[in-house]
Amino acid sequence: MRVLIQRVTHASVTVDGNVTGRIDQGFLLLVGITQEDSEEIADKLAKKTVELRVFEDERGKMNLNLHDVQGKILSISQFTLYADCRRGRRPGFELAAKPSQAKPLYEYFNQQLAHYGVPVETGVFGADMKVELCNDGPVTIMLDSKEW
Repeated sequence: MRVLIQRVTHASVTVDGNVTGRIDQGFLLLVGITQEDSEEIADKLAKKTVELRVFEDERGKMNLNLHDVQGKILSISQFTLYADCRRGRRPGFELAAKPSQAKPLYEYFNQQLAHYGVPVETGVFGADMKVELCNDGPVTIMLDSKEW
């Protein structure tokens, strides 16, 4: 599982001209799921995401987490995080989980984020989404379950 975290001042996602999720300060998450992922992995990544201290304190040091700043999450499913670009010019996506596996795990991941007391907005799984954001810092961090 890969979670690309972007610290944002605001973010929104639109599907077919309708806003399906919008947040102010918090995290925009791009969430990629592979065939080997499980609820146990989703649990660990949700906890790590919520507890990540990347918001600045009064001294300008990254020392605060989402709870400390009353931040929210906008979570977007993103199978292209598992693009394989080693050969040719067209990426392959064989490592990404099929929708029948990825969608329930993505939904479970979002439920776990909410379980930790963070408001969660989402896009629409599998839809053509338009995402707007203002990356704050910029701060962008990749969590990859393979690195744990």
